[in-house]
Amino acid sequence: MSEEKRELRTAEIQQILELLPHRYPFLLVDRVIDMDADKSAIGIKNVTFNEPHFTGHFPGQPIMPGVLIIEAMAQTAGVLCISANEDPSSGPRSVFFLTIDGAKFRKPVVPGDRLELHVTKLKSRGKLWKYMAVAMVDGEKVAEAEISAMISDRGEVAL
Repeated sequence: MSEEKRELRTAEIQQILELLPHRYPFLLVDRVIDMDADKSAIGIKNVTFNEPHFTGHFPGQPIMPGVLIIEAMAQTAGVLCISANEDPSSGPRSVFFLTIDGAKFRKPVVPGDRLELHVTKLKSRGKLWKYMAVAMVDGEKVAEAEISAMISDRGEVAL
């Protein structure tokens, strides 16, 4: 029985900047590894104390806001589906959130953590995509959610 060899790709920060319209302070993915076509990927977010949200969330006990963890998951999924559907002739594309379902937060994410954002495609149809996303720190699940999104040409209002 032969095992089919998969080509896993990586997106470094420069490629992420080309794929996503997000910029500091809202670009929340430093690198994407193990991209398997449009099926799955792992985003990496190095959480550092000098990020602006830690000033007020919370003074003396910095915790990454859950909504930013969800956004980092979505950005990882965005890199995955845009890079898998890249068509240079169609111009740059954007991904817009449609739904967030079943979000659960299990453990705080703090400065110094390396947040791994595991996204797996559940289904896609046309411009619509649905992913299961799990955030991990040191092998422990810290958050999870199902997210769906719509891909569109950049500048086009999708909703």
